[in-house]
Amino acid sequence: MTDHYAVVGNPVAHSMSPAIHAEFARQTGQDIDYMRLLAPLDGFAACIADFRARGGKGVNVTLPFKHEAWNFVTAHAGYALNAGAVNTIDFRDGKIIGYNTDGIGLVRDIKENLQCAIQDKRVLLLGAGGATYGVMEPLLREHPEQLVVANRTVQKAVALVGHFEKLQNFSINGVLATPYHELRQSKFDIVINATSAGLNDEMPSLPSGIFAPGALAYDMVYGKHTPFIKFAAEYGAKISDGTGMLSEQAAESFFVWRGVRPDTAPVIALLKREA
Repeated sequence: MTDHYAVVGNPVAHSMSPAIHAEFARQTGQDIDYMRLLAPLDGFAACIADFRARGGKGVNVTLPFKHEAWNFVTAHAGYALNAGAVNTIDFRDGKIIGYNTDGIGLVRDIKENLQCAIQDKRVLLLGAGGATYGVMEPLLREHPEQLVVANRTVQKAVALVGHFEKLQNFSINGVLATPYHELRQSKFDIVINATSAGLNDEMPSLPSGIFAPGALAYDMVYGKHTPFIKFAAEYGAKISDGTGMLSEQAAESFFVWRGVRPDTAPVIALLKREA
């Protein structure tokens, strides 16, 4: 019997998740189908409840519902416990269990696919929304030299850093919140754009000197040569979009649901050919 899964968001038509999970299912011999669900901005819970009632086995959650999903689920597992954001929901044994696989996907892509160590590196994380909450703990557990969170509204960055206060000792020199304009005297080895600005062909207001020699600039937006990527390349940074992260976080979701871990390399290659 075919099991049904979906990605829920608003907007969601651009999502490559159906193609990714179709390839994972083909590769592993799993009998599933996977669709897109456009949830009204004020109707996330109803949309999920309806899908579950119709026999859905699980969902991925994308913008702008990751915080709401954390409150919707009846139990949290893994990194979702601290993240305050959920991107994977599993309907199992009468429970609605929330996971966050974003950070796992990001760290695996940076370390394994891009062969870039995070330990002892100066890391700058741009944005303070649900995507940022999802990746904070996995990044901190890599023991960076310092993790700086920058956001247009600094109060949101301060709140995010405070949320992870008990994990700050994983970073050698701690975690700092700052507005963009105070980055002028700083340089970083890894700069991660966790904002959605690239979807609108925009970018955070960054000073030009933030990239250390050999720095990696990583944009979580995938399939687009965003203004942030163009900016970083202009100033000599190595660049990557979020294609690898998308594939790796999807593979972790697939493992949560099916107990099988697929190979991401063919999916990453496929997505980059189609970009």
